[in-house]
Amino acid sequence: MSQKNETPVLLLALLVTLALIAGGFWLLSNRLNLGNLFARDNAAQDGAAQDGSSDQTQSVPLQDRFSTGSTLLFTEGASSDKQEGIEAISSKNYDQAITALEASLTDDRNDPEALIYLNNARIRDRASYTLAVAVPTAKSPDPALEILRGVAQAQDQINQTGGINGIPLKVMIVNDDNDPDVSMQVATALVKDPTVLGVIGHFGSDATLAAAGLYQEGRLVMISPTSTSVQVSNEGDYVFRTVPSDRFTAAALSRYMLNTLNMQKAAIYFNSQSDYSQSLKEELTTALNTEGGAAIEFDVSEANFNARTTLDQAKQQNVQVLILATNTPTLDQALQVIQENDRTLPLLGGDSLYNPGVLEDGKESAERMVVAVPWIILSNPQTEFVQTSRRLWGGDVSWRTAMSYDATEVLIEGLRRNPTRQGVQQALNTPGFSVAGATGTIEFLRSGDRNQPMQLVVIEPGSRSGYGYDFVPVR
Repeated sequence: MSQKNETPVLLLALLVTLALIAGGFWLLSNRLNLGNLFARDNAAQDGAAQDGSSDQTQSVPLQDRFSTGSTLLFTEGASSDKQEGIEAISSKNYDQAITALEASLTDDRNDPEALIYLNNARIRDRASYTLAVAVPTAKSPDPALEILRGVAQAQDQINQTGGINGIPLKVMIVNDDNDPDVSMQVATALVKDPTVLGVIGHFGSDATLAAAGLYQEGRLVMISPTSTSVQVSNEGDYVFRTVPSDRFTAAALSRYMLNTLNMQKAAIYFNSQSDYSQSLKEELTTALNTEGGAAIEFDVSEANFNARTTLDQAKQQNVQVLILATNTPTLDQALQVIQENDRTLPLLGGDSLYNPGVLEDGKESAERMVVAVPWIILSNPQTEFVQTSRRLWGGDVSWRTAMSYDATEVLIEGLRRNPTRQGVQQALNTPGFSVAGATGTIEFLRSGDRNQPMQLVVIEPGSRSGYGYDFVPVR
């Protein structure tokens, strides 16, 4: 055979070989989940687009963001039983839905979405009161699940005991992606839905502030279990929260720094693109200046942010303490500070730093860091809420679960007194209104803020978290 005839054959053989190699690599990467790791890294680098907006989140049709059971909002790892239950609810085959969702919870009892849909299915088509809970189911699934556990526990508890004056409670889960633009869209839709009598949410302060005016104008009570920005206090008499504001966090951290550590000057790390982080930084600065302390600032959202450089600058300016007022999307920058500091200077942090990622990735560099939180399970482990949550979920729950449980309990009490939108608002604004919750008595200031101090926790070696370090109450 001539060389001219051999060339096409050799080229074809080479192409086939390359295709086989590429196919083999594709199969190997899928087996090793390399694609998933790559996606996870990109998501972490993106920083959740500073609490929100992205083309992907905006592309989800609005109607697909709401579910009382006919739409699966947490798709990853969903069992066949759970999917069968959701399909059955969509077909109004409630007996099949109940059986399938009970089977799903037998395999994974730590799934609040399944428990909420199960309780909704048990209501069937009977009269019920509906509350909505807005969480970032796709964008930040872990905190979303923490919030939903509190709501699910409260719903399960009230329905198991006969409902609200005999009427069961239905829960609608809403995916807002923690995106201010999306939160406004879902708030508009919820205001227009007359069956919704109250809203639990939103997660981040940016999303809450974007939606709050719409709830106020539409006269629909919203209670955030997690948004701490002081700006939320000014949004109106239909806006509440069960988590204390940043003013309480700043007071707890500044007192600890000035009175316990006996140190005067801090470097505050914050994200200028986040309402929560900006609010906490401003409250910390005010609290320190009022009590004779001082602070310098570093914005972690700057494109050229470098933890090592800021620590060198802090040392040159005689900084004695580092305070992390960063938010969840800038956890990577906070971890860089923690690791570069490596226990050289005392570390303090806002509630956003109460995050398993700090324990997992910070490790010994995060040891002795003090964080302000609304509640920690170890502070009073024998309460009825704690015992019930452990039986229900098979483990300890976070402050976000406790705060969302409290928000649901507040709305349940409002519905018990007057099951209308205006009636709920009037009940919550009645002088002396209080409810027994997971974290003690729930009372509101005239601003709608929770009247409760923050607690301090410290990172110590331990085995509860599974990462070798735990958050435990400051002794």
